[in-house]
Amino acid sequence: MATLAVLLKQRGFSVQGSDEHVYPPMSDFLLEHGIGVLDGYRAENITKSLDLVVVGNAVSRGNLELEAVLDNRIRYASFPEVVRNEFLWSRRPVVVSGTHGKTTTASMLAWILTYAGMDPSFLIGGISPNLSTSGRIGQGNVFVVEGDEYDSAFFDKTAKFLKYLPEILVINNLDFDHADIYRDLGELRLAFRRLVGLVSSRGLVIVNADDNETQELGRQSTGTVQTFGFGSTATWQASQMEYRAGKTTFDLVLNNERAMQVAMPIIGAFNVRNALGAMAAANGVGVGPEKSAEALRRFRGVKRRLEVRGVVGDITIYDDFAHHPTAVRETLAAMRSISKNGRVWALFEPRSATSCRRIFQEEFAKSLRLADFVVVTQVYRKNILASDRLSEFQLVSDLCSVGVEATFAPTIDEVVSIVAESASPGDHVVAMSNGEFGNIHEKLVVALESR
Repeated sequence: MATLAVLLKQRGFSVQGSDEHVYPPMSDFLLEHGIGVLDGYRAENITKSLDLVVVGNAVSRGNLELEAVLDNRIRYASFPEVVRNEFLWSRRPVVVSGTHGKTTTASMLAWILTYAGMDPSFLIGGISPNLSTSGRIGQGNVFVVEGDEYDSAFFDKTAKFLKYLPEILVINNLDFDHADIYRDLGELRLAFRRLVGLVSSRGLVIVNADDNETQELGRQSTGTVQTFGFGSTATWQASQMEYRAGKTTFDLVLNNERAMQVAMPIIGAFNVRNALGAMAAANGVGVGPEKSAEALRRFRGVKRRLEVRGVVGDITIYDDFAHHPTAVRETLAAMRSISKNGRVWALFEPRSATSCRRIFQEEFAKSLRLADFVVVTQVYRKNILASDRLSEFQLVSDLCSVGVEATFAPTIDEVVSIVAESASPGDHVVAMSNGEFGNIHEKLVVALESR
């Protein structure tokens, strides 16, 4: 929503918005672009002078501003409707989708196209230092959009990405997620099938060759299909991966022939896959792998995706958006690949609608066991029935039973205290949450500096 607000302002509209608990980086992003944020929802914010109210999917009936919109018959639309109607019909949309890695892959792609001089437009759910923004209207005809499978609005429960008119579609992976929206994997799978069905016979669908679900989606496409991954059958294959602190290298094998070595100043096998998907999509709009490799050598990641927030006494503090068992596992595997003598800490806040639910109880225990020390905070959402809610105590017990040091800390201050008391030089401390996590990263830096 913040990114769309900036794009609309770039189009010449006067824009403001209402929200609760706005926090960095998006609060800073809006401030930098001179967009006013009204804290909280009040009916008096809705006036007859408004031409359009964009209704976010977090807003439901009973919201004071929404009720004022309906009472006064003020024109309203969903986020994806506005994106499509204002920006996509006149451009070549490249949609990056999947349960994990959308933001990073889309950011990589937007950066590659920018570096290559194509001046793309883009709308992404995160901010990369290379781009300095999560959205921009360029002069080129390509529009990179992060394709989110979450629902569109209270009045439209279909997936947002079904509005995005994909000419080129990247599907990173498909895991069950958004348990508050989809009843099961089959229902989520149907949304992705519908997305693939939107790509014309002249279009390009790029799927993860290492994921059975995405391979099946590729087989349903009427357009050209390319694959990426680590297996020998992938069109875009990575081999000879090497991970070091702050750097990853791999060999690009294109159509079973070694093309070149690619180096990136970010870590993790998942980022290698993200890079392959971005390179394939860039190639689809005319930017070859050589230029993509040049751009990736300069790619500095995305805020809140294994972002280093501080280093104190050789203890590194990371901020990561991981809130699904697969993302947690991949994040900790990346940490494990560069950790030498130090320990890997996982500070886990069950905050998203999915991570707060018991459905992934066992999977979180399996993923978090890759850490040496785990601190679990209390489930963020209190409106979930106890029978359906993730058990923090069971999670800690399951981890301890397999030899992982784990503890429950109900408050942020207690988490900080545990880390400050026990962290040692060489340790990697990863705070994982899809929210602000009580500004824990800065508090950790302060606490470690004052030891």
